[in-house]
Amino acid sequence: MKKLLILILALAMISSAFVGCSAKATTDIGIVLPTKEEPRWVQDEARFNALLESSDYSAEILFSQGDPAKEKQNVETLLSKGIKVLIITPQDGKAAGAAVEAAKAEGVTVISYDRLVTDTDAVDYYATFNSVSVGEAQAQYLVDSLKGETKQNLYLYAGAATDNNAFLFFEGAWNVLQPKIADGTFVVKNSSKAVEYKDVAVLDRTQMSEIIGQITTDWKPEVAKAKAESHITAAPPSGKTFILAPNDGTARTLYDQYSKEPGLEIYITGQDAEKPSIQYVIDGKQNMTVLKDVRDLVKGALGIAIDVLDGNAVETNGSYDNGKINVPAKDIAVITVTQDNVKETIIDSGYYDASEFTGLK
Repeated sequence: MKKLLILILALAMISSAFVGCSAKATTDIGIVLPTKEEPRWVQDEARFNALLESSDYSAEILFSQGDPAKEKQNVETLLSKGIKVLIITPQDGKAAGAAVEAAKAEGVTVISYDRLVTDTDAVDYYATFNSVSVGEAQAQYLVDSLKGETKQNLYLYAGAATDNNAFLFFEGAWNVLQPKIADGTFVVKNSSKAVEYKDVAVLDRTQMSEIIGQITTDWKPEVAKAKAESHITAAPPSGKTFILAPNDGTARTLYDQYSKEPGLEIYITGQDAEKPSIQYVIDGKQNMTVLKDVRDLVKGALGIAIDVLDGNAVETNGSYDNGKINVPAKDIAVITVTQDNVKETIIDSGYYDASEFTGLK
């Protein structure tokens, strides 16, 4: 009888241990990022991990490697671990609908991070930089670089047509550039559709899709390189050349291609403040980048998640139409970085360390 009692107690302890392990294995927050192949998302991973160190909640970060099917699998993996909040940056805004709907069906709160999941009502919140303001900042730099000249060469490039942000960035850029295209200050060299719609102040989605279809880089440097080679051949640049590059990865590639042409004075935009592009800015190659301080974006997204987990009301300051619903958003401000303020905005702010760059003044 005594042996039986000891056996029962032992089994109870083992069972309790398993229950404890199971509880510890539960993950509170699941984070799905699109790819490890772009420095931007590796940077986000590091910022999430740094902030999560001081959190009382557990989290796991998975990468989809540019594959919507892998993205859905990642969400399913996180659901199996009992997540209560999903933070997701979709590879393809529309294709991600099925993944977030699966999460919503499990009672999970869904936060779209940096890119908006579209055409579904399964998104609760959106943490984002104001994407329209990013495009406006890029375009304003190009306009401010004019010295009263007219008929200046303008080459337009955009992000992926599957990414809703690419449309918002381009919308912002068009807001600023269109009057200068319409009056002949800028002459678009690489998009017949942009020329066709030069007198349209506000493009509808179809018109914007037609332009982006001609100038998309898919966010890939190799695509940007191929497009640049084709455009340089079809419409050779000369003298002052203005280039709307959608992000830093494509900006460096586009600069490298256009700078092979003799006698060009290149003005080119970017965004994300990637380390190689900060060096390009310091070196006077890439003229500007838009700093979207990932620390602030991560803080915003995790702030929403923690408010949800703590049962607090979530404060938002914006709203975005995803084609199905208006998604409440937390908008984060952006900063224009040039050679003139790179030390102040990047180094003095603690975003990067001065030791990672050469030629700083």
